[in-house]
Amino acid sequence: MFDAFYFLTGGTSGIGAETARVLAKRGVRVVMAVRDMKKAEMVKERIIRENPEADIMLFEIDLSSLSSVARFCSQFLSQDLPLNILINNAGVFSPNLEFSEEKIELTFATNFLGHYLLTEMLIEKMIDTAEKSGIEGRIINLSSVIHSWVKPDCFSFPKLLHPIRYNGTRAYAQSKLATILHAKALSKQLKDRNANVTINAVHPGIVKTGIIRAHKGLFTDSLFLIASKLLKSISQGAATTCYVALSNETKGLSGKYFADCNETNCSDLANDESMALKLCTQSRALIHGYLDESQKHYLPNVCLM
Repeated sequence: MFDAFYFLTGGTSGIGAETARVLAKRGVRVVMAVRDMKKAEMVKERIIRENPEADIMLFEIDLSSLSSVARFCSQFLSQDLPLNILINNAGVFSPNLEFSEEKIELTFATNFLGHYLLTEMLIEKMIDTAEKSGIEGRIINLSSVIHSWVKPDCFSFPKLLHPIRYNGTRAYAQSKLATILHAKALSKQLKDRNANVTINAVHPGIVKTGIIRAHKGLFTDSLFLIASKLLKSISQGAATTCYVALSNETKGLSGKYFADCNETNCSDLANDESMALKLCTQSRALIHGYLDESQKHYLPNVCLM
């Protein structure tokens, strides 16, 4: 079954590492795109100890850097490998205002823009793979229920890139709203093309992963103390991602939002088609400025927005 390629970002810990383990156990080739290759090698070794037949490929990528994402995609696509599933899992939570290499707010750059560019550059390969194999391609965006905290007047593209008054929790919520809007917009365009590729967003649940552990403090400690009875294990947190990626029950479903392995409702703002179109139009215009002509060659034949 190794002719099936499942691509995952951020698989070095937490939900991502568990997702990689489950996928490898299913007998597919797992491609992990990670920032920390040393940690990735350790995850790979653990998976192979459990499952000696596992086939895992590692690539280095910094999702906060648009130039890094573009270089990676060019490298990956030059190998002419198939691509069946793309899981946009990697994420950061930055309590303090930080900026990416391109001077974009770090949380938004990593959680949304990097994955947006990654998806744009890989989508034609996914469409081609699905057409040749007859197997539905699937894209899964990791989101969060916290997306519902965002108010319309707080979701302005210029302010997402360069916030004036920064709040880490708000920035994280905004980035997770953006991942749902991306799924909604891209789903519509894929349907218009009759492409055999779906895209959905998932909420993994409240899981105390490395994103939170790296930022100890009174607020996060108190939040998890209050929510302790609702906390999921790492394996439970990865369950919805794996369900949407692997289950026959999700075949043909696109532009949806899942939690606890069930389709559920997202916020009204996340369902705003005009907001989704505007976000993707602005994002595409932005990323074009960071690509050379050879990299633009990999972008969709039509504007996926």
